[in-house]
Amino acid sequence: MKFDLQSFNVQINVSKIAYIHYFEFTNHYHTQNDSHNFCELLYVDKGTLSVHARNFSGELCVNQLIIHRPDEIHSLTTSDTVAPNVIIIGFECENNELIPFSQTPVTLTPEQTKTLSKILQEGMSVFEPPYDIPNTIHMPKRKEYPFGADQLLKIGLESFLISLIREHEIPEPGSKIPVKKNPGIYAVYQYITENYNTKITLDNLCFLFAVNKTSLCRDFRQEFGITVLGYINSLKIREAKSLLRSGNYSHTEISEKLGFASIHYFSRMFKKHTGQSPSEYIKTVKSRLMLH
Repeated sequence: MKFDLQSFNVQINVSKIAYIHYFEFTNHYHTQNDSHNFCELLYVDKGTLSVHARNFSGELCVNQLIIHRPDEIHSLTTSDTVAPNVIIIGFECENNELIPFSQTPVTLTPEQTKTLSKILQEGMSVFEPPYDIPNTIHMPKRKEYPFGADQLLKIGLESFLISLIREHEIPEPGSKIPVKKNPGIYAVYQYITENYNTKITLDNLCFLFAVNKTSLCRDFRQEFGITVLGYINSLKIREAKSLLRSGNYSHTEISEKLGFASIHYFSRMFKKHTGQSPSEYIKTVKSRLMLH
């Protein structure tokens, strides 16, 4: 019996990757005009960022993304007050469907944010650190990395780009809009994201969203790969890092602003999550940004 095998129609092909960065910028930071013969994905994980490019000039807010086209001149500037966290990925992909993403920022859904986080983690398993040195012309790969990690990075980027294109294309008349599997848990996620610097407890969340504690903890971890309290603490530490980089607050003020019981508890939690004291962290960040 002879079977008729069908070939794949590959519409998005990420053929090469230049770098994968996670920057924790200071405020008052500015890059020079730059251009290169590949695409550059720019995503704001925390804070805001001013982007200056041929196809778009304006502010990029938290959870927003833009993709510079090949040979597009671009630069970025951080604000006077906010020290942002930014993911930057340089990759080769010849596809006209990506052009709209160089002209208008898009806001990622929680699912897309989770996917981008996985891409970043996969990239870090493939490439050697550091991941926060500006103008890295050559980012070497590790001598050994998990089986298939390089391919998963490629597939992950392609899948992510396809999801962006699908999300922002005009639906066909009468087509069904996909429904989230568990919209309730995304509402909890959004609430925590917007209110993490207030006092949030599991009991409080259960009351607000009419859910029992067991279901809340199980569903949240299953969907986002982290516990509820772990996510709250990660947001607090991320905010603390941003405030430290801004240079506008003392350690005591940051501790109070984020609701830590004391400066000593804040320092202990910060070191637990980052491996550095607050003072060591900001010294490291400044020294790396000076290397470009």
